[in-house]
Amino acid sequence: MFRIGAGELLLIFLILLLLFGAKRLPEIGRSLARALREFRKASKELEKEEGEDKQPE
Repeated sequence: MFRIGAGELLLIFLILLLLFGAKRLPEIGRSLARALREFRKASKELEKEEGEDKQPE
């Protein structure tokens, strides 16, 4: 789909560094990782509930 190479990643990182500054980047990374973790957890719980609903009693 999208192929992002090392050059593009470096450019994105530099733009983020300019926009947010060096002090805010770790905070932003932690909050994104936390949000992704919660999304995956909710997705797995939803799949588990859906699987339980399909089983005949």
